[in-house]
Amino acid sequence: MPSNTKHRTKRRIGNTFSQHKQMLLMALPAAALLFMFSYMPMFGTLIAFKRYKVKQGILGSKWMDPLFRNFEILFRPGSQAIVAIRNTLLLNLMFIAVGTVFAVFLALMFNELNNRSYKKLTQSLSFLPYFISTVVVGIFAQALLGYENGTINALMASAGADKINFYARPELWPLILLAVNIWKGAGYSSVVYLAAITGIDGTLYEAARIDGATKRDEIWYVTLPLLTPTITVMTLLAIGRIMNADFGFFYNVTGDNPNLYPTTDVLDTYIYRTLRKTGDMGISSAVGLFQSTCSLILVLISNFFARRIDESSALF
Repeated sequence: MPSNTKHRTKRRIGNTFSQHKQMLLMALPAAALLFMFSYMPMFGTLIAFKRYKVKQGILGSKWMDPLFRNFEILFRPGSQAIVAIRNTLLLNLMFIAVGTVFAVFLALMFNELNNRSYKKLTQSLSFLPYFISTVVVGIFAQALLGYENGTINALMASAGADKINFYARPELWPLILLAVNIWKGAGYSSVVYLAAITGIDGTLYEAARIDGATKRDEIWYVTLPLLTPTITVMTLLAIGRIMNADFGFFYNVTGDNPNLYPTTDVLDTYIYRTLRKTGDMGISSAVGLFQSTCSLILVLISNFFARRIDESSALF
């Protein structure tokens, strides 16, 4: 590179820093945390390809022979990991699809409330479950669904109906987990959509009313189209985490019940259980690397299609 070009580049960088010095300094702590907790741990992905021994360390441990042995063990026919991958994908897809609908619906309802006190109260009540620990949520679930002393079975018994052993019926749990997930997260997610709705120009609604639009028409032809880019971005962000289940949520709500593994065992609980039982960090790291790779691919594919449909809705 010619010296003049180097000089211009350095001067441009210096000017940029001097103009945005305060913003860059404010971003520095976040960048440092991102580097420490997101980039530095990437070195540990080597464990997925090694016969890891704690005494020998990451670099001192021997490479697997063959190199992808941990992945072969993970994905062999009949492996519980295959079930965990399927459950992770299907449950998260269900959470994203149904959860988004509920969150948007809540945001639309909150936006139509005119009484400010009532609006604040309902928003706070819908927002509150997000801050409840999953341990407490698991206790709530046990209190409601328990066979002997659960509230639901007590009501059914008092009505003369047969009790249901929820913790021995894995086919019921996708819907149970969906209901708990919506109860816990829909209020929090609705805040983002409500903020986007309040940012819509009010003159658009006035013009729609002049043209004879009903309240339903305003929502369908004004609010939802303008809300679509926000929904798309939030969905893309959720797809980026589709292979990462909430460990605390699945572990505590189901009580780590082996009877429910066919429909509730996800990759995060599988990794934890594998590491706890076998102590094999190589297989656990292989699962984690697989999760991250799949999430990256899904985000890139989803972003590609989002850009093709509407460039303003894409993440990058």
